[in-house]
Amino acid sequence: MNEYVIEKVKQWVLKADNDLKTAKDEINTDRPATDTICFHAQQSVEKLLKAFLTYSGLHIGLTHNLMGFIEMCKGVDEAFDSLYKLNVPELNEYAIDVRYPDDFYSPDV
Repeated sequence: MNEYVIEKVKQWVLKADNDLKTAKDEINTDRPATDTICFHAQQSVEKLLKAFLTYSGLHIGLTHNLMGFIEMCKGVDEAFDSLYKLNVPELNEYAIDVRYPDDFYSPDV
């Protein structure tokens, strides 16, 4: 594996870790901003899937569709099918929907 790919995978994982840290830190506040927590949770999962796909040499494309990423990952390793049982694709709605005022809502904790 070339150094460029290794560096990209490391960058995806670092950014995913930062998103997860932000979500974890915010949920422990007195009045958690649940829309922000859900957004960062979705982003963390998305970036980890992108890290795996990059590592596997697959083209990611410009999308936020977790279901598409999971299907691509399953093509490399069937174990990714377990993400459906964990309802991971439900995080899709937090990629965009909670970011704009027209579609704004605050999920409960």
